[in-house]
Amino acid sequence: MTMRVRTGCVGAVAVLWASTAAGELIPTPTFSNHAIPTAEVPHGDPSYWQWVDVGLLCVALILASYFALVSRSRRHLLVLSVACLVWFGFIRDGCICSIGALQNVALACAEPTYLLPAGVALFFVLPLLFTVFFGRTFCASVCPLGAIQEIVAVRSLKVPRWLDESLGLLPFFYLGAAVIFAATGTAFIICRYDPFVAFFRLNGNVHMLVFGVCMLIVAGIVGRPYCRYLCPYGALLGLLSRVAKWHLRIVPGECIKCRLCEDACPYGAIHPPTVPQTARQRMQGKRNLLWVLAVAPLAIGLLAWIGTWWAVPLSRFHPTVRLWDQICQEERGLADGTTDASDAYRNTGQPLSLLEGEAYAWQQRFVRIGGWFGAWVGVVLSVKLVQLSIRRRRTDYRPQQAGCVSCGRCFQSCPVELVRLGLIQDVSEMVEEPPA
Repeated sequence: MTMRVRTGCVGAVAVLWASTAAGELIPTPTFSNHAIPTAEVPHGDPSYWQWVDVGLLCVALILASYFALVSRSRRHLLVLSVACLVWFGFIRDGCICSIGALQNVALACAEPTYLLPAGVALFFVLPLLFTVFFGRTFCASVCPLGAIQEIVAVRSLKVPRWLDESLGLLPFFYLGAAVIFAATGTAFIICRYDPFVAFFRLNGNVHMLVFGVCMLIVAGIVGRPYCRYLCPYGALLGLLSRVAKWHLRIVPGECIKCRLCEDACPYGAIHPPTVPQTARQRMQGKRNLLWVLAVAPLAIGLLAWIGTWWAVPLSRFHPTVRLWDQICQEERGLADGTTDASDAYRNTGQPLSLLEGEAYAWQQRFVRIGGWFGAWVGVVLSVKLVQLSIRRRRTDYRPQQAGCVSCGRCFQSCPVELVRLGLIQDVSEMVEEPPA
């Protein structure tokens, strides 16, 4: 055994010496204006980083829930927001992202051959689980997209209630489109049109950089516009937050109805106490609800039919249809040159009729997909009308559980909270009427 080991070592040394000698005997040729490529050993896949991210996500969710519901510290929530923005945003380049993970999950459900990474699945599921128990604490200070908007919010203007409720439907429409496009393998539109990922990676498409700058400018005067009016993952969190077991409370004790918290909330998420209705008003509300329930199926069917008209424009998001359109323009001389995709297809030697058939098949599928999307829009509108028709009684100022992102801004404005912290002696110091 010892002799074999020695023989192997001598052989290895001989091979190395021969390689070196060959390099000296046969010198590397020189070429003008040509750099000799050097072989590099590729780095191993740092898959352990996804588990580091998952662990930090769990820690951040626990801290955010504790700061929002137990210690009630706006300062700690803000510090945690900065830390999550630095790590999940700039250091990890905005990936992996709970918002974008929604698309991976949709594709995995529709395509059995797609392998969903465990880290991506946990990034999608964990914030949803925490929301069921503690409300939208993920939005409070863990999500980097929310954190960057929270930090730049210098002064927030009040959005009229009717406009806020109307724009609040857009995330649900965006959610339906993102799920449909991801499930069909068409595109990950959430990642493609993320307004802040270009800042996190310090590069990106010029149009998205401009869009991100505009979004941050708007976020300086309107509280979290992306979270409130675009984020599809926030739409899911809002639904689950309605049934949260524990949720952020403005007042640690009894509400004195000073309205200071309503003025301090930049997101319009604090609703005032309701005014008692007369019997006639209650009867009118029931009639409106019955009318909405009767018309809703017709509206859903009508919008589903209208959605089928959008088959052609929607199908152009799919790469096969987009490639066919590009080649058609090139064949007719309407395109400025060719693209890498069209050149690659021509190099395969496959006939254009095959690509044409695939593109036509996808256009036919998008007739059905457009119908489903139209029906989804009808369902969202119907549910919203039903929600507006049902009037819930409130006896004090409380956050709307679906819209409240648990940011803790209202803590600093509540006199009862300031008394608890020992910052003032009596609530009258803040709610006392000024002298005439």
